[in-house]
Amino acid sequence: MDYMGKVLRSVDKKLQLFSLMNLRLSIILVLVCCIDGLVINPEVSTLLKVQSTLSGTLSNTMLLSWNVSRPVCRWKGVSWLYDGTPINCSLIKVRRSLSLAYNPKVSIRGIYLQGAGLKGMVPKELGSLTNLKWLNLNNNSLQGEIPPELGNVPNLSSLQLKSNELSGSIPATIWNLSDNLVELVLGFNGLSENIHEPPMANGSFPFFKRLELNNNSLSGVIPSFLATCSSLQILDLSGNSLSGSIPNELANLPNLTTLNLAHNNLSGRIPSFRQKFDKISFVENSASLCGQPLLNPCNLAPAASANITVNQLNLTRGHAKPSTGVIAGIIIGSIAVVVIVASLVIGCYHKSNRDGGVDRTSSSSSAPPKEKEEDMENEGGKLIHFQGGEHLTVDDVLNATGEVMGKSSYGTVYKARLRNGSMIALRLLRDGCLRSRGEFMPAIEELGKIRHGHLVSLRAFYSGTRGEKLLAYDYLPRGSLSELLHSTNRQAPGWARRHKIALGAARGLAYLHTGLPTSIIHGNIKSKNILVDDNYVAHLSDYGLHKLMNTTANLEMLDAAASQGYKAPELVKMKKANAKTDIYSFGIVLLEILTGRRSGRTDSSGRFIDLPTIVKTAVLEERISELFDLELLRGMRSPADEGLLQVLQLAMGCCAPSPSVRPHVKEVVRQLEEIRPKSQSPLYTPSPQYNSDDKSSREFLL
Repeated sequence: MDYMGKVLRSVDKKLQLFSLMNLRLSIILVLVCCIDGLVINPEVSTLLKVQSTLSGTLSNTMLLSWNVSRPVCRWKGVSWLYDGTPINCSLIKVRRSLSLAYNPKVSIRGIYLQGAGLKGMVPKELGSLTNLKWLNLNNNSLQGEIPPELGNVPNLSSLQLKSNELSGSIPATIWNLSDNLVELVLGFNGLSENIHEPPMANGSFPFFKRLELNNNSLSGVIPSFLATCSSLQILDLSGNSLSGSIPNELANLPNLTTLNLAHNNLSGRIPSFRQKFDKISFVENSASLCGQPLLNPCNLAPAASANITVNQLNLTRGHAKPSTGVIAGIIIGSIAVVVIVASLVIGCYHKSNRDGGVDRTSSSSSAPPKEKEEDMENEGGKLIHFQGGEHLTVDDVLNATGEVMGKSSYGTVYKARLRNGSMIALRLLRDGCLRSRGEFMPAIEELGKIRHGHLVSLRAFYSGTRGEKLLAYDYLPRGSLSELLHSTNRQAPGWARRHKIALGAARGLAYLHTGLPTSIIHGNIKSKNILVDDNYVAHLSDYGLHKLMNTTANLEMLDAAASQGYKAPELVKMKKANAKTDIYSFGIVLLEILTGRRSGRTDSSGRFIDLPTIVKTAVLEERISELFDLELLRGMRSPADEGLLQVLQLAMGCCAPSPSVRPHVKEVVRQLEEIRPKSQSPLYTPSPQYNSDDKSSREFLL
C-alpha cells in the first residue's frame, strides 16, 4: 500500500507540472495573439513562405529558427530594418522582443544562407521583399531557373547564387537592378544561353563593382554594356562558351583590377588594357585569339575576326591548293556575312591537320613504312601511325566530320567521325608552341610506343607541308571525369565508380613514373584529362605533351593548371614539373572526387582559394561531414566504413605543401587498392580491362 501511495503521489506531481507547463504556454500564446492586432508583418509572412518552399527544412537548423514564437533577432541568417534603420539585435530588449514580427515598420535587410544545405528552387517570393539589400545563397544545392521576380527588388545591391545547380538563362529582369546593383555572383552553375543586354531605359550601373558568371554554359558574345560600368573592378566570365571578340571598350574601364576570360571561344585581337593582365586571363580560347599577353601575334592570325562555333566545324574534304589536296569546306559562324576567304584559310589549316589518317607501322617501328610515305606524299604531308591504328586510311580521316571538344593555348581537340561510323580524337597542335623538329620527332616516336590499360593511346601522327601537326588518339564516348562530376545533364557517379576511376588514374600515373625505361612526367593532371570508357575504366590523356612543347608553351600549361587549382606551390619558383608535382595535382583530383566541387574557385573578394584550403578550414572547424558530395553519400551508412575518410587523408597527404612529405605514386596505388567500397556498382571491376597486347603493362598493374 505504501508503495502504491508513493506511485500515485508521483503521478499527481507530474500531472501538476504538466498542467503548469501548459498554462505557461497558453499564456505565451495569448500574449502573442494580442500583439498588434494579430497581424503578422507581411515580410515576415513572406519569409515563412520562403521557408516552406525549400526542401529539407526539418533538418535545417537555420531554417527551423524562422518561427514566430521566437524573436526575429534570433532568426538565423536574417538581418532586419525598423522604419529603414538597421535593427541592433545586440541589445537585450530588442533581441528578446516578440512584437517585432507583428510590427508593420519591420522589414528584411539581408538574407545569408551560404552553405546551408538548401535544396529546391530559388523562391520567387523573395521578389516581394522591397527593402532587401543582400541575398547570399552560395554553395547550396538549389536547382531550376533564377526567378525573374528578383529583378523587381528595387534596393537589391548584392545577389550571390554561385556553386548551386541552377539552369536556364540569366533573366533579363536582373538588369532592372542597375541603379543599386554592386555585385552579381552566379558562377559554378549550369546557366546557358546568351547574356542579355539591359533595356535602353536602364541606367549605367553607377555602383556595379563585381560580375562573376564563370564556369557556366553561357554562349553568345560579351555584352557591350559592361564597357559602360565605370565602377567595375572584378569581371570573371571564364569557363563558358562565349564567342566573338573582346570589346575594345573594356580596356578603358578605369577601376578594373581582376579579369578572367579564359576557357571560352573568343577570337580576334586582345585590346590594350590600362592594367597589365597575365596570360592566364585569356588562355584556352580560340586559336585565333591573338595579341599580348598571349604568344601568337595578330599578324600571324589573318582569320582572327571569323567566329567559328563548336558544332559548325565540318571536316569534309574541300578544295585546297592543287599541290596539297587539303580541305577547304568549313561552315563559318552564325552570321552569313563572315568573310569567306577567312573561313577557307581556317578550313585548310584545321583539316590538313586532321588528315591524321594513320600509317601501317607497328609500335615497335621507329620509322614509317615506305608504302605509306608514298601515299602521304600525294597528299602533301607525312603520316606515321602506331599500334592499333592500322585500319585507318588517309581518305577516311580526310572525309571525317567532327566538332570541337576542347581548346587550350597549345592546341584544339576534335571529335571526328569516320565514314564507317567509328570515332577518333584529333589534337591539332599550334605551330608556335612546338620544339624543333630534332627534339619533336623523337618525342612523338616515344609517345607512340606507350601502351597501357589506363592511358589513352597515340594511334597516329600527321605532319603537313606547312608545318601542321596532328595527333590521333582513341575516342572515349563517356567523356572526362570533370564532365561526370560537374555536368548538369547527367547524374554524378556513386562512390564505387569514383573509387574505380581514381584507382585507374593512379595506376596509369604509376606506369608513367615507374613502368617505362625512361619515366615520363605528366605535367598536366586534372579531371579534364582523365577520360572514362563505358565500363568506368580511367584513361589518362595529355601525358608527355611537355616533351613536344617549347619552354614558353610549357609555362603557359603550368599557368593554366594554376588557374584551375592543380598547380603545386613549388612550381611558382621551379617552373618545371616533376613526379612530386604530379602527385600534388592527383591529390587535387581526389579532393574533387570526394567533394564534387570544381577546383580553382574564388572567394567573395575574387581571391583564389584551392580545395586543400577548403578542406583544412573544414577540419579545423570540425565540419568534415559537410565536405563530401551529397551524391557521394546517397545510400551510404558511414563515410568511414566506405573509406571516404581514408581517401580524404590520402588526398591531403598528396597536397602537402612540402614535396618531401607527399607519398610516392606506388604508395598512392597501394592505399587506394586497400580501400574497397562496400556498396559496389554493377560496373565495378577493380582489375582493369586491357586493350593492349603489351604484356609488360598488364603485369605491372596485376
